[in-house]
Amino acid sequence: MGSQAPPHEVHATGFQGQIPAIEPLLSELIATLALAALAYLAEDDGEPDWEAADIAVDMAATAFERVKERLSTDQRLALTQMLTETRMTFVRKRGM
Repeated sequence: MGSQAPPHEVHATGFQGQIPAIEPLLSELIATLALAALAYLAEDDGEPDWEAADIAVDMAATAFERVKERLSTDQRLALTQMLTETRMTFVRKRGM
């Protein structure tokens, strides 16, 4: 009788114990990308990095669209607001 690993337990990938649920990982990724986009838009040391900001916003939006149905209402609302504010900042700064 061979023993089977419990569901979601992975040793070869470097996870010790349970693999985390995808929703919190993607929520963190989306928030990180949105914050990165805002950092790329900062004009502290010259011209904003428009391409990097655009990529970060697009990737955050794509990840959000993919996972939004699995998020709680509060998470969905918070990320929607964050992405909207980030997009508006991009558009406002780009139009200056």
